[in-house]
Amino acid sequence: MNLNNCNKTIKEFTRLIEGKIYNPFEGELKIGVDLGTANIAISVVDSNNRPIAGEIYPSSVVKDGVVVDYMGATKIVRELKLILEERLSTQLNYAATAIPPGIMKENMKVMANVIEAADMDVINIVDEPTAASTVLNITEGAIVDIGGGTTGISIIKNGNVVFTGDEATGGHHMTLVLSGFNGVSIEKAEGYKKDKTKEKEVFSIIRPVVEKMASIVSGYIKGYDVSEIYLVGGSTTFMDFEKVFEKELGIKVYKPYNPLLVTPLGIAMNCISNR
Repeated sequence: MNLNNCNKTIKEFTRLIEGKIYNPFEGELKIGVDLGTANIAISVVDSNNRPIAGEIYPSSVVKDGVVVDYMGATKIVRELKLILEERLSTQLNYAATAIPPGIMKENMKVMANVIEAADMDVINIVDEPTAASTVLNITEGAIVDIGGGTTGISIIKNGNVVFTGDEATGGHHMTLVLSGFNGVSIEKAEGYKKDKTKEKEVFSIIRPVVEKMASIVSGYIKGYDVSEIYLVGGSTTFMDFEKVFEKELGIKVYKPYNPLLVTPLGIAMNCISNR
């Protein structure tokens, strides 16, 4: 699998977010809102799915796909929206969003309500691994999306999603292990986890959590002919993450550039207006 085109798109999106800049555009824009456990992100692409702009903000207003702080989530989405509207000199009136596979309809409605309370109409809701597959542009294999709270999977055959699954094991569980191992607070453990100078040390401690994630995926793909797995989500950024999956599953595993931003970008690409 050649991820060159995918990585080029993600690198451009990363550049826009980190530089707080935008690409010139014409015509209608497509907007995606990702209400994640660790971050809230808004992504903007044009009609050709070319990255235009984006914003991301660390948050703890969502847990395992469930909004636990409605007012806080709405406030963050509204503020990010206003930042992007000022940057782009245009209004963002509608958006798509995504949910972990298997989420209850009631929780799905609450997530949509957050976005609509921030003055954007929700015109599409997709599951997170399917959003990621749009960026990766794959027709066969399994997308595994590991975020702050969940491990989600979509199995794709002939371009169609034939199975989705989800379990509440994600980056937060890594933080809990680090907290217990080092006898420190959750906040200190989270900072420790994100310290790139300690990546090898951290990964040796959280490796059992990653092995559990691989075991979850192994159970889901049993009975399906899956020859390739694609990892996305902020929790997969550790250098040796894919190596653990390959060892546990015996399947070729690919990880794109900056996997944190794959799903947010894919959500925007799935913002299809029916107006």
